[in-house]
Amino acid sequence: MNEEAGRGSRALLERLIGFPTVSRDSNLALIAFVRDYLRDLGVDSELFHNAEGTKANLFATIGPRERGGIVLSGHTDVVPVDGQDWSVEPFCLSERDGRLYGRGTADMKGFLASVLAAVPAFLAQPLKVPVHLAFSYDEEVGCLGVRPMLAALAQRPHKPRLCLIGEPTGLKPVLGHKGKLAMRCQVKGAACHSAYAPHGVNAIAYAARLIRQLDEIGEALARPEHHDARFDPPYSTVQAGLIQGGRALNIVPAECEFDFEVRALPGFDAEEVPRQLQRYAQAELLPRMRAVQADTDIRMQPLGDYPGLATSPQSEAARLLAWLSRSEDFGTVAFGTEGGLFDQAGIPTVVCGPGSMDQGHKPDEYITVAQLRACDEMLARLAGYLREEAMGG
Repeated sequence: MNEEAGRGSRALLERLIGFPTVSRDSNLALIAFVRDYLRDLGVDSELFHNAEGTKANLFATIGPRERGGIVLSGHTDVVPVDGQDWSVEPFCLSERDGRLYGRGTADMKGFLASVLAAVPAFLAQPLKVPVHLAFSYDEEVGCLGVRPMLAALAQRPHKPRLCLIGEPTGLKPVLGHKGKLAMRCQVKGAACHSAYAPHGVNAIAYAARLIRQLDEIGEALARPEHHDARFDPPYSTVQAGLIQGGRALNIVPAECEFDFEVRALPGFDAEEVPRQLQRYAQAELLPRMRAVQADTDIRMQPLGDYPGLATSPQSEAARLLAWLSRSEDFGTVAFGTEGGLFDQAGIPTVVCGPGSMDQGHKPDEYITVAQLRACDEMLARLAGYLREEAMGG
């Protein structure tokens, strides 16, 4: 047997952190490690590659394949460390004062390490209900990787009963998060010498009007009648985050583009924001622009999206999460997860994992040893639960 098989979560986390799986780079070395680890324990894996063959999702089943079970899901990619001031090597696990440092320790290789460490417990006695491992790529850039894996699972006769996403929640039970829509708005104006500015169409000026309209849309969404107290902030939000345009101060700019996002409460159609912005552009801005030059334009381009999540506290998934986490104090998180996509695919989903997103994406990211151990204990409870066939049907 490979010496990796059956190692504890800390040792496995050390190995996982050693793979610099920044989203812009390949995750294949990490996936190969996980595949080999599982194979040496007698567990087969399926890989779902991206179109370029540079990245892959991994899916594995432990237990009977003729019925649905529980998915333990997490992403393998991490955010970059560029420009961050780390006091330790980010892709080498280090320990200090009960904390384990390294990029991805909290978000979310700590959970992946605990899941892998729990595999021997899942194998110790035959499970009456299967557990599925789903490790994805490119979550950090729009939950992209998990989509083809979910599409493949949808074609199978036994769909998973529910999914646990192990994003860092301090192991508190979470039933919801907002969805996200990212858009790019491109403004095509008309250049001329700045001494004759009225003869041109200033793309930056019109982009500014559009951004101001976005602010007004956001202010309307923040009204009390749209609030959902389960979330922080308790309303859907809109913000422009990137802008570029112009070539020189003495040229009326012919191009400007800006990126904006909508963080949408579950049940709110995020597409309504760009639709409102486009209606404003058609009614108020384009007639003025085209009165100066006919080929000016304003276009919207989607950059990415994922749905929100709002699992019922009365659902089977919520009841199981309460038992596993030893808490019925259900909450929500401000950040997004792949959970909305699982839920959209008909797999009820909850979120609970070790660590805190307060440490995620920052220099000197860490997870505490105590949180990693507590996650190990939660997964040990899950193994016992699945052996007892507590789930129906």
